[in-house]
Amino acid sequence: MCHRVLLPVFEAVRYPSRASAVKLRYRFGTEVTSCNVTGSTQHRVRIDDFIDPCLASGLTSVIPMSTWKARSPDGWNRRVAIATMIAFVAAVPLLSGMPHSEKHENRRVIDNLEETWRNAALKGNSAAMEGLLADDYMAITPTGVLQSKEQTLALIRNGTLRFKSIDYDDRKVRFYGTTALVTCRADVSGVSADGDMSGSYRYTRVYARDSKGVWRIVSFEANRIREPEPRKSNKPAAKKK
Repeated sequence: MCHRVLLPVFEAVRYPSRASAVKLRYRFGTEVTSCNVTGSTQHRVRIDDFIDPCLASGLTSVIPMSTWKARSPDGWNRRVAIATMIAFVAAVPLLSGMPHSEKHENRRVIDNLEETWRNAALKGNSAAMEGLLADDYMAITPTGVLQSKEQTLALIRNGTLRFKSIDYDDRKVRFYGTTALVTCRADVSGVSADGDMSGSYRYTRVYARDSKGVWRIVSFEANRIREPEPRKSNKPAAKKK
């Protein structure tokens, strides 16, 4: 910490050939006393008034400029290098995320599960659907109704929920640790407790992987895609002759 600095405008330049040396350049210098230059030892430096004549600085003065070198203590750079390496190694797992091979395999598994769900829904196979859904599964229907696992299976068993066709498009899968988030478009033909549900939907399905490595569906939400209404014209209607 400097006790007195009248015009503290200086530059520090490190030379590659001498990594432990730092050159201080004071543009409009005066006196700096008891200043901690390197962060470890105190130095006393007196700087006479001058202006940097270096062409690279962009200044126009031709008055020679004095320089001082402050050497860091022995081992300082070594400690900095070791600390930097440790921080980098510790950050590698956070930066890399899921390995590419594991991500590719998990994507293949999720795609297969999406097809298994589709086949179970088309065939009304409640047993296969039961194996796909987690015990705490919860769905939100396009009408905003909550459905538990038991309620969903009951609708399939009694034929209230029936699918004639399901066509997927624009599927995206993202992974967050042991969670997979699927967003997709589905063109559906079928009936539900609310009547005909044929149309186009955007849905979100969430999978969670348990301690045994098995992926199961924990959440589902679907929204109907509604075609935009034709824009009303602001032009006045033509008068009939």
